[in-house]
Amino acid sequence: MVLEFHKMHGAGNDFVLIDARDQGFDIDPQRASMIANRQLGIGCDQILVLRRANHAGRLARYEIWNSDGSPAAQCGNGARCVGLYLELHGETSSKPFSVESPSAVVTMQRCEDGEYELDMGVPEFAASKIPVELESADGLYRLDSPWGQLEFRAASMGNPHALLIVDDIGDSNIPAIGSYLGQHEVFPEGCNVGFAQVDAANRIQLRVIERGAGETLACGSGACAAMAILHRAGLASDTVEVFLPGGCLVIKWRGDSGPLSMKGPAVHVFKGTMNE
Repeated sequence: MVLEFHKMHGAGNDFVLIDARDQGFDIDPQRASMIANRQLGIGCDQILVLRRANHAGRLARYEIWNSDGSPAAQCGNGARCVGLYLELHGETSSKPFSVESPSAVVTMQRCEDGEYELDMGVPEFAASKIPVELESADGLYRLDSPWGQLEFRAASMGNPHALLIVDDIGDSNIPAIGSYLGQHEVFPEGCNVGFAQVDAANRIQLRVIERGAGETLACGSGACAAMAILHRAGLASDTVEVFLPGGCLVIKWRGDSGPLSMKGPAVHVFKGTMNE
């Protein structure tokens, strides 16, 4: 069977999108890892599988599969790519529209500059919601590691995130520390690990080591979690430009129980087919 796919990216975080609404397609961890393999498959950070929505009023539902074959619950960059695909497919208008992600309903709108702005929901900071099995002092967690004691904060954006504040975003130890913390037993579901260099209250530099994918050029939910964590700690303003290796995302949040928004690019790279 010949299967159509679309290669897309959001700020360098790249995806293979497969619209399974009109073509039969089943996916499992083995198939996902084969497709995502950059040497033996198409190659991507994550796979997005589009399905028919479960509820009226929503344009589509989508699954997220990491490059190691594990499922993911949330991906802001992927959501923007889904939005762009639906637009190119003639399914959107100038009004906001909603899609169903594995963790929540995501509402988005195309901006005048061609980027997409998404409602990413309300961050969760309770340890049980993240989840993280570690005691904290004023939201700060401490954990011994081969690099000494790690100090980090954590939040959930529908998926778990830890954030470490660093002086040098180019530190060569970041990938190893991120992998160690992201797979540590204190995170029963694993976590995405962000490293933030705070240049100003409205500007940070960020690297993210994603669970199931490793370091990516951008992580939308990671940018949202980083901004929310820094805002809550009094280190960020209500609007922050988050500079990742692949580009810039603009995150807005006023705190409390209000929703957080993310604005950023989405790019369609090419369409192709593969033999199933």
